[in-house]
Amino acid sequence: MTKQEPPVAEGLAVVAPLAVLVALAIDRWLGEPPTRWHPVVWMGNYLGWLGPRIAPQAGASTLPAFRPWLGGAVAWCVGAAAVCGVALALQSAMSEWAWWAQALALGALLKPLLAWRMLRDEVQAVDTALGQGLAAGRARLAWLVSRDVASLDDSQVRESAIETLAENLNDSVVAPLFWFAVAGLPGAALYRFANTADAMWGYPGERGGRVWTWAGQWAARADDVLSWLPARLTALLLALRRPTARLRALPAQARLTPSPNSGWPMACMALALDVRLRKPGGYSLNAQARAPIATDVAQALQLAGFAVGAVGLLAGLLLVWGALA
Repeated sequence: MTKQEPPVAEGLAVVAPLAVLVALAIDRWLGEPPTRWHPVVWMGNYLGWLGPRIAPQAGASTLPAFRPWLGGAVAWCVGAAAVCGVALALQSAMSEWAWWAQALALGALLKPLLAWRMLRDEVQAVDTALGQGLAAGRARLAWLVSRDVASLDDSQVRESAIETLAENLNDSVVAPLFWFAVAGLPGAALYRFANTADAMWGYPGERGGRVWTWAGQWAARADDVLSWLPARLTALLLALRRPTARLRALPAQARLTPSPNSGWPMACMALALDVRLRKPGGYSLNAQARAPIATDVAQALQLAGFAVGAVGLLAGLLLVWGALA
C-alpha cells in the first residue's frame, strides 16, 4: 500500500502555527532584515513617492476636497491590492512544498511584518540613555516619536517611551499576528501597509509642506478599521498579565485620546502600572497617578513581552481551530 498524504486541513493546522513561531524566533534572534530587503520599507518608498503627487502644497490655491481625497483613496487601494497580490502569490507558490519547508518559508516572510525586538530595544535604549542624562534621553526618544522632545523632563521622556511601547505593541506585533490568523500572509501584509500609510499620510493638517486633511483621510480611516479589534485585544492581553480594579476605568480612559484605538493599549498600560501617561497639549491618562520612574519602564517591557507571547499562542490556536473546523 502507498503511504497516504495527510489531509490538507491537518497540513494547514501544522504549517501556519509553526510559521508564527518561526517568525517570532527570527525576530528574537536576528531582528530586522536589511533595509534593502524589508517589505515595509518598500511600502514606505511607494507611499513616499506618491505622497507629493496627491497632497497639495501648503499655501497653494485651494482645490476641491474630493480631488486629493480621491487621489489618496485610489493610491491606497492600488498599493493595498499590490501588497495583497504579492503576498498571496508567495503563499500560494509554496502550497505544494513539504510542511516543514512551508512553515520555515512562511515564517520568514511573516517576520518583516512584525517587529517586537526592535520596539523593545528602542524603548529600553531610551531609559538607558536617560540614566546618562536628560539630554541623552531626549535625543534617544526623538528616534521613536514625532513630537518635539526639547522641553520634556525626565518623567515626560519615560511617559512618551511607555506610550510608544503600548501603542506600537499593537501596530507592530498584535495586529499583524491577528490579521495573519484571520487572512494569512495577505492579511498581515495588508495591515502593515495600512498602518504605514496612516503613519505617512494620516494627518489632519499640514506636514512636510503638504496638506493631508483630505489626501490622507482614506488611509487614516482604513487603519482605524483594521486596528479596531487588535487594539482592544492588546489591552485585554496586558490586563490579563496584571489584573487590577483600576481597569474598570479602561473604556473611559481610552476615549480620552483622539485616536479610537491607540488609547486602549496606552490606557491599559497606565492603569496596570498605576502611572500617568500624558501628551502635552493632548491627553492625560490615569491623570491622578504618579509619574513613571525607571522601574516602570522595565515593568512595561515585561507586560509587553507577556502580551507578545500570549498573542503568538492565541494566533496559533486560532489557526489550528480554523484549519480543522
